Amino acid sequence: MKKVWLLLLFLGLGGITHGQNLMDKDSLLRLLPNAKKDTSTVLLYLNIGQQFEDSEPEIAKKYYRKARDLSKEINYPKGIIKYISNYTYVLNMQSLKDSSLILNLQAVALSKKINDSLNLANTLFNTGTSYSMLGDYENAISYYIQGKKIFAKIGNEETAYKADDLLQLLYYNMRQYKKGIEHGERAVKGFKKLNNLPWLISSLNNLGTNYCSLRQLDKAEALFKEALDLGIKINSKNAIAVQNLNLGDIYIQKGEYEKIKPFMEKALMLAKELELYETEVIALKGLAFYYLNEKNYPTAEKYAQEALVLANRYKLNVERVKIYTLLSNLSFAVQNTKEGNLYATKSTLLNDSILNESIQKNTLLLEKKYAFEEKNAKIKLQDLKLQRRNTLNYILIGSTIIALLVMFLLFKNYSHKQKMQQHRINELEKEKQLTATEAVLKGEERERIRLAKDLHDGLGGMLSGIKFSFQSMKQNLIMTPDNQQSFERSMDMLDSSIREMRRVAHNMMPESLVKFGLDTAIKDFCNEINTSGALNLKYQSIGINAVKIDQTTSITIYRVVQELINNIIKHAQANSAIVQVTLTDSVLTLTVEDDGKGFNPEKIKNSKGMGWENIKNRIDFLGGKVNIDSEEGKGTSVLIEINI
Repeated sequence: MKKVWLLLLFLGLGGITHGQNLMDKDSLLRLLPNAKKDTSTVLLYLNIGQQFEDSEPEIAKKYYRKARDLSKEINYPKGIIKYISNYTYVLNMQSLKDSSLILNLQAVALSKKINDSLNLANTLFNTGTSYSMLGDYENAISYYIQGKKIFAKIGNEETAYKADDLLQLLYYNMRQYKKGIEHGERAVKGFKKLNNLPWLISSLNNLGTNYCSLRQLDKAEALFKEALDLGIKINSKNAIAVQNLNLGDIYIQKGEYEKIKPFMEKALMLAKELELYETEVIALKGLAFYYLNEKNYPTAEKYAQEALVLANRYKLNVERVKIYTLLSNLSFAVQNTKEGNLYATKSTLLNDSILNESIQKNTLLLEKKYAFEEKNAKIKLQDLKLQRRNTLNYILIGSTIIALLVMFLLFKNYSHKQKMQQHRINELEKEKQLTATEAVLKGEERERIRLAKDLHDGLGGMLSGIKFSFQSMKQNLIMTPDNQQSFERSMDMLDSSIREMRRVAHNMMPESLVKFGLDTAIKDFCNEINTSGALNLKYQSIGINAVKIDQTTSITIYRVVQELINNIIKHAQANSAIVQVTLTDSVLTLTVEDDGKGFNPEKIKNSKGMGWENIKNRIDFLGGKVNIDSEEGKGTSVLIEINI
């Protein structure tokens, strides 16, 4: 699915007359020979550039740079801001996201320097969009909120609808599709009322993308068709390319493969014309999928290899993973098992690399935040010590008797303040540790959710493709009874692999926890352990459904139960165990007991194992208490109390 990343062009061309805006490209170009070096010529360059941006983006960028150079020459900072807004529109369209962010940050700084509230609000929104396109949603939210506050003071109705469109796209990226739809419906309704067709196309597209993620494909199809009709109406080649791509993807998801080809071909043609590299890659991949389904394997491989070359050239790693998976399925379809396994391995390795980069990026951000907070705390502490020393030096100038008395009083006061200060520092340190733990736990859960989705959608799709290939092979092969039996056994093993993959994905983020709550999730987990035969596990709960437990707390408690049961299975050599969860007067009590070999609880304090450290960190994060009662040969009982 191709998303229209709100390629913001908030800054209008104030200063150009209404008659000029109605001029066509040729009329505007005829004005250039007689143009003077003033602000109206800057706006003329920008207006000419807009005429080319959807059809010949490099020519548009040339005129925008002319506007920049003239603005610098005549010292017109607002012209530079307008240049950046228009120029980054084209950069975003060409997927040059890093360059767009650098320019938008310059525009924010320049707007602050000239104290222009309207331009500052616009550039803040543009910068938020750049961060969103780069996947840095925390900074995106920060810039959007800053811009929204300024627009609220100005009272601009159109901007409110633009903010709704921004938010629906942001919620899409955070996988909160229902919230995205709420904002998207408001944006579509508002832009229809204002008859703002470019933004209406964007909001229709983004709304369709949210509906598509909820598998409401008919609604998504209708929205994409409406956006396509509007794109044709205003002759926006970029919008036409994107909507053809989206409609082709819809028909792939619906299984209506015969409809795919014309939409992907149209998107491919426009993508090449406009140099939309990511769109071109996705269109080529869609055509490869179409010909694979038609069993025209040579043509399918041709398009897939073209897509791979482009994806490698422009470092579109997410698309490379999908293309490798497609090539793997294609190889298996022509019974080239060796090449199929090679592409499958490349897909897995690249996907792991993307995941590792994401984890490293999040870890680096957390480390920077922690180091910054720690540095500030040290600076404040040093300032306090310096102030005390100066005060003490002034007091020593007085007479001996008064000085002794004052020194005595100050000493007592100093000692008391030191204790209070140390107590406060300890509290701040604990708060920082809890904040860091919370960030790590939330990051871990987000990565679990993403990895579970990648396992289910990526590896699951690949295994299903292998199964489809085997079934196709079976129809074309004549096998002996022994080979038939061996083939069926292999198919059973493949089905078992698919089930195991789904079980692993479920364990990483169980749907029952999200949909039905903590009680049901723990009960399902215990039932799975019982079914596996690894341990005779019983589960009891009292009053847990009487209070609504927030999702972060529920996930943390669920992970603690998982870790405790896994420890029993790995180390305790137990035959049976029991899990009890009781909620009384907002105090949740979790008890896990087993009849295993037990151990000396003192040894666990010096343990370097990650399992117990994970349990302790999660309990500390929830502000809970834990007590271990165990003795060698007499089993183990773990009691945890948490205020809900």
